[in-house]
Amino acid sequence: MPVIFFDIGATLADAHLEPDGSLTVQPRPRVMAVLDDLREVRKGIISNPGPGDGAAARAAAALRETFPGRFTDEALVHWGAKDSRKIFDQAVASTGGVAADDCVFVGDDAQERAFAREAGMRTAADPVFARAATEGRQVFRTRVELRDGPGLTELTAVVNETEAAVVEVVTERLVLATATTRGAEALERAGFTVDLRGPVDG
Repeated sequence: MPVIFFDIGATLADAHLEPDGSLTVQPRPRVMAVLDDLREVRKGIISNPGPGDGAAARAAAALRETFPGRFTDEALVHWGAKDSRKIFDQAVASTGGVAADDCVFVGDDAQERAFAREAGMRTAADPVFARAATEGRQVFRTRVELRDGPGLTELTAVVNETEAAVVEVVTERLVLATATTRGAEALERAGFTVDLRGPVDG
């Protein structure tokens, strides 16, 4: 059974330190649906809580409040800097014997994902690709053309229901995205022209 570890800031949620010192965490779009889909998968956290005394406690409290019942195994929650492979090795060791290549780190920072891969973990840049990473399925840079018919609103609706993420809206008729083959097929079925380019590096 794989274990998926998530970063918090800019990955699972947007975090804001309030004037009273408390931490407010707002889930990013689609995250709750992803976590619902992964309810049977063991999940953990690898995240930097920020500086100062009590930072980890504040972050843990915000995590419990924002994602109640989602990250219940405290052994899989790791607070600290992700500036080397060390915290990722610790995370793998905390799984109780799960192999490193059965562990996934989901985080927006490419350097942090590189450290995770050094520790033997699989990686994904966006929570919508977490399941694909556990199954060893690749994510591709994708060019999506909107020809006659469906527009950006329709594209967004389809993207939100599949393994795809918009990277850049170049014009009203051209969007750059990332997608698995499963996501690309869903876009094609919806009437969009999809061109899969090279694989995304983690």
